[in-house]
Amino acid sequence: MAYGSPERPEDIPAYFCDIRGGRPVRREAVDELVERYRRIGGSSPLNRITEAQRAGLEEATGLPVYVGMKHWEPWIQDAVERALADGAERLVGLVLAPHYSRLSVGGYRDRLEAALDGRAELVFVESWHDHEPYVELLADRVRGTDAHVVFTAHSLPERILAEGDPYSDQLLETSALVAERAGVGDWSFAFQSESATGEPWLGPDILVELETLHERGVTEVLVAPVGFVCDHLEILWDLDVEAREKAAELGLELDRIESLNADPEFIDALVALVKKASCAEARIGESDE
Repeated sequence: MAYGSPERPEDIPAYFCDIRGGRPVRREAVDELVERYRRIGGSSPLNRITEAQRAGLEEATGLPVYVGMKHWEPWIQDAVERALADGAERLVGLVLAPHYSRLSVGGYRDRLEAALDGRAELVFVESWHDHEPYVELLADRVRGTDAHVVFTAHSLPERILAEGDPYSDQLLETSALVAERAGVGDWSFAFQSESATGEPWLGPDILVELETLHERGVTEVLVAPVGFVCDHLEILWDLDVEAREKAAELGLELDRIESLNADPEFIDALVALVKKASCAEARIGESDE
């Protein structure tokens, strides 16, 4: 499962409306989003890359794999219906987001369970922020750099901290694991892609972090967006446009790691993740018996 993205500019208003749960969206906000998509080439590669990840996972496992999107076609409920029509009795639910939050991964699970409605067994992968192959892949991408590494992920409303949500802690754990594995000592963490909802969001924001690093005398920055597994708007606009423009304004040299996308090694990491989840669930079932 992934977030989903509109394929055509004319679909953006409906997509934005779905993200906001059907609430009205200001024309100015829609126009701004349309412009961002225009600046990255007209559409996001998210759907195409997710399909490539699906096909790679299906080929590697020999099992049927379906894509379900949270906010666009193909919808999660449609993926469930296709799986059931094909005779599935047991589903593994995998969100292509390594870090758990009730507001993010929890939302996918809610949609999946509602669509499934008890008609088949569900094994759900809640978090894979410390999955060894995933950590190693990220470490490979930052190993050997002389730049200050800034790990990033999508920000969420600050209220999740009071709710005991593990999202922020898991992100810091991933970052520390990657830095240790790669032998990187000069690193920090920042959030990105905050939405304008009128409430406080987790920080510091990547643009603020760049200012802080500049004040410290840092001249080179490598951004490692550990919260994302493929190129899409939050990578191609928020980092490749906004963050680069900010870095240029500050006189910083900024680069970012290559996204995991459909890298065969990432597909192998997903295969290991699915097998691990399935085997663990099977062992639990055996112990219950």
